[in-house]
Amino acid sequence: MSKSFAAVVLGFCVLVSAPVFGAERTVTLAVQNMYCANCPFLVKKSLEAVPGVAKVTVSYEDKTAIVTYDDSKVGLNALTGATTNAGYPSTPKG
Repeated sequence: MSKSFAAVVLGFCVLVSAPVFGAERTVTLAVQNMYCANCPFLVKKSLEAVPGVAKVTVSYEDKTAIVTYDDSKVGLNALTGATTNAGYPSTPKG
């Protein structure tokens, strides 16, 4: 097998297998300390700043944040850490 062909095959395998290593996940976080109308904005911004987060929806009424993220780039601890560092401790709701 020629070196160039082997390189092409290897590159193809890496591209095809990349989605297997990481998956898009959605988690609902129970968020504490949301007492005013600005709180959801701050929670959302803190989560959006985490690399790998694709979408954030925060509900003041439910005291929750629904986060869609790439689990190959970020873990649950980073998400809860981001809200905690912003002053809003959170835990997975479930």
